[in-house]
Amino acid sequence: MHANVYLPQAFLDEMAAILPDTLNMEDFIAACQRPLRKSIRVNTLKISIDDFLSRAAEKNWVLSPVPWCPEGFWIEADESSVPLGNTAEHMSGLFYIQEASSMMPVSALFLSSEDEFTSVLDMAAAPGSKTTQIAAKMGNDGVLVANEFSSSRVKVLHANIERCGVRNTVLSNYDGRVFGGWLPEQFEAVLIDAPCSGEGTVRKDADAMKNWTKSSVIEISETQKDLIESAFHALKVGGSMVYSTCTLSIEENQQVCHHLKQTFGDAVEFQSLAGLFPDAEKSLTPEGFLHIFPQTYDCEGFFVARIKKCAAATPPKVKKRLGKFPFEKANAKTQQDIASHLQQSLSIELPEDSTIWLRDNDVWLFPNALEPMLSEFKFSRMGIKIAEAHKKGYRWQHQVATALATGNEDCCVELSVDDAREWYMGRDVRPANISGKGEVIVKHNNDVIGLGKWVGNRIKNGLPRELVRDKNLF
Repeated sequence: MHANVYLPQAFLDEMAAILPDTLNMEDFIAACQRPLRKSIRVNTLKISIDDFLSRAAEKNWVLSPVPWCPEGFWIEADESSVPLGNTAEHMSGLFYIQEASSMMPVSALFLSSEDEFTSVLDMAAAPGSKTTQIAAKMGNDGVLVANEFSSSRVKVLHANIERCGVRNTVLSNYDGRVFGGWLPEQFEAVLIDAPCSGEGTVRKDADAMKNWTKSSVIEISETQKDLIESAFHALKVGGSMVYSTCTLSIEENQQVCHHLKQTFGDAVEFQSLAGLFPDAEKSLTPEGFLHIFPQTYDCEGFFVARIKKCAAATPPKVKKRLGKFPFEKANAKTQQDIASHLQQSLSIELPEDSTIWLRDNDVWLFPNALEPMLSEFKFSRMGIKIAEAHKKGYRWQHQVATALATGNEDCCVELSVDDAREWYMGRDVRPANISGKGEVIVKHNNDVIGLGKWVGNRIKNGLPRELVRDKNLF
């Protein structure tokens, strides 16, 4: 129990004033004092839901469906010896440990089967739960711009993208307020999971409200209004955006959405989320938003709104000074040469919706849908690095395996449990009674986990440093 959860009286007074008539404060406080149920989301870029359920049953994991996310499950698992985050299934990217309510914004963005987007902006992306969820919904097609203002969190974002086999994502590191002016009407969909006061997070952080004040809520809401305006400008006419927070105050939620409506009038249409899942009406506001209190579905407090852009709006004017773009698009001959080498050495085919770009000796694979933005904006990382060129050919990189390989290639080696542990600790491995030459795709439990290189009977480890773990492994 988290009976020591800090809930300031001024905050409780605020909640009492906005709590729906169908709910009561006693249940609200009791819910805030209960630990969260652990939940996970299956990464369908790596495994089907049915196959994952079979794996879970073998490991005696008890899964209960999250009603608003087909890939989401509450999980009961024995973590006494190995935490879920250090299981082989998590480390190979088969699932993401994600709070159930935070799965809702992406589900709201992809509300119907007709919601297929080729360009999406995730305006506040780290640590990557929603970014990887969007990428899976897109099937790794199109382009997904994942922006994170905090430079210290970009590394974690990239590590999660790598682990989950995402290849259609480009990263940027800016204040989200820049997008409306720099990339107006570039995206078919935008997710803005806005920075907030975090009032809904007390169930996982007993001290989340230690610094809470009404004045800080008002201050944050002004930033949120700027961000939602920027997101609206970046959205194409006819496109949809989702605004979400993990907080409960009216000022950071409904009032931010109404500010957008007041600013842009009939260009803004609130789209009801009544049909998102069977019990959605319990949290539905008159506008069609979802305002979720922690006792309603036994999860974090959350807010989700879906908004359609019905007409153009004049974006802010900016002066662009991008400097020289450091990449060059490979010509047709070079593209074919690299594709042939990759096929010959690893039996991997390059995806048709991507193109090779070069920077010095580095070989990168960019999603084609990114190209119109390259002359308009400066990104920090684009697509995936697939190789380094050298005199004798190409030295293939980790993400070639995790983002492009299927595990059915000829040059795959299945590692034992002991060898797989060594691999994830960043060490070279020596599979029993086998040797080879050149690069090799490394698997465990038939899941691709990386790329190595044969040196006699030893496979040299190619795992990126940010993915190395050193204790409590499976």
